[in-house]
Amino acid sequence: MKINDFLNTAIESAILAGDFVKSKLGTLSVSDIGQKQASDFVTKVDTESEKIIINAIRKKYPSHAFYTEESIKDRNSNLYRWIIDPLDGTTNYIHRYPVFSISIALEYKREIIIGVIYDPLREELFTGIKNKGSFLNGKPIKVSKTQNLKYSLITTGFPFRHKQFINDYLRLFRNIFVKVSDLRRAGSAAIDLAYVACGRCDGFFEIGLSPWDIAAGALIIKEAAGLITGFDGKNDFLFSGNIVAGNPYVQRQLLREIRKIFAGIINK
Repeated sequence: MKINDFLNTAIESAILAGDFVKSKLGTLSVSDIGQKQASDFVTKVDTESEKIIINAIRKKYPSHAFYTEESIKDRNSNLYRWIIDPLDGTTNYIHRYPVFSISIALEYKREIIIGVIYDPLREELFTGIKNKGSFLNGKPIKVSKTQNLKYSLITTGFPFRHKQFINDYLRLFRNIFVKVSDLRRAGSAAIDLAYVACGRCDGFFEIGLSPWDIAAGALIIKEAAGLITGFDGKNDFLFSGNIVAGNPYVQRQLLREIRKIFAGIINK
């Protein structure tokens, strides 16, 4: 297994897709936008970006499986599987709000071994390799050293796919808001996770994400000496989609606040 070759393939694919996504920003018409469910959109750019990534990877690894947001759901692969979000932050993209990314992870025997998150507007490339660290544009990164919630900057996402949890989420938002320095909601979970990994923010939590939102960022955070768990404190977050991440101090404090409200209702 040549892990650096896998990483280079992921990077090349992300940059190819990122260049395409950036070139199409501001060109969408109404006919280019579809809706998967309430408040959950897909565009022609999402699907084309996904094709670019899949085709680039398949040229080098034709036997590998895929689990992608828009097209392929290989669920039973026990060897190599690529988990892909071709455009994380689609609603932002539709409105030309400049926060979106491409997220690519590689799984081997059900364990993430590579993560890549690319922000094409800022040309920021976040990478992680299992047991080899995390990097931003080739330079090592680590999570922040903030130890107290009252000094922390926390990011989150609203549960737009799971609005049945909105009252509990707003209770949680209020409880955390009064304990931290400030909260942010950018609209791309992959970017939020990358920012935790490089110390730009101290923690992150969200309800009801999908594996392609989380997989790359989870590895990048772990390799940057951070923690990421489900709302139950376990490692099933790829399945549940409910995650809390941060540096080790802040993550544990956030988890305590979350469990006060979401105990018993933490699964989809």
